[in-house]
Amino acid sequence: MVRQSSGIGVLDKAVAILSTLEAGPHSLAELVAATGISRPTAHRLAVALEFHRLVTRDLSGRFTIGARSGELSSAAGEDRLLAAAGPALVTLRDATGESAQLYKRQGDQRICVAVAERLSGLRDSVPVGIALTMAAGSAAQILLAWEDSEKIHRGLVNARFSAAQLAADRRRGWAQSVGEREAGVASVSAPVRAPNGKVIAAVSISGPIERLGRQPGRIHAAAVVATGVRLSEYLARE
Repeated sequence: MVRQSSGIGVLDKAVAILSTLEAGPHSLAELVAATGISRPTAHRLAVALEFHRLVTRDLSGRFTIGARSGELSSAAGEDRLLAAAGPALVTLRDATGESAQLYKRQGDQRICVAVAERLSGLRDSVPVGIALTMAAGSAAQILLAWEDSEKIHRGLVNARFSAAQLAADRRRGWAQSVGEREAGVASVSAPVRAPNGKVIAAVSISGPIERLGRQPGRIHAAAVVATGVRLSEYLARE
């Protein structure tokens, strides 16, 4: 049922539908049961929300959160995330001795939105704004691992990592790659989460395999994960 009222009934019901869909896809019958809204009204509002891209439908025809919801959420949190990312990446770079990056997903690519480059010596240089593949690399794994099963299935087509690797990433909370995106380069990545728990970015360190080794996560995962947690906690603060 709709438990809180703003005094504008249609808005309250639309918000109730969106809140219900945060838990995952729902059929119309499931929406009616979860919200207490009548079937005709629930259908009318869900279709209207679909028109505005706040709601979409999965392959089974169930209603689910649409792309516009993510865009609005991203816009609200992006400035705060980028403001915090600079100092956090510098700290991570200094702790690991490797270049540090922050990636956000954009469609079938991931975009580097912040960087702290290693100050000297051989390094993996990733410029801000560059678009990289979602088919390889530890950051791509992180940005895909917590998606719904259908998105994971689509993302694994032609990917250089497997479903088993993504499952391992979810269990331990970080990912690593060795020569996956680029020959000679290794990386370690961890998630950054929005206040609702959704993974919205991946924080990474990367460098030459000869320095990071074949199991870079053993050395650097703790520092990378801690940075992701700090950024997530920052976003969760009012």
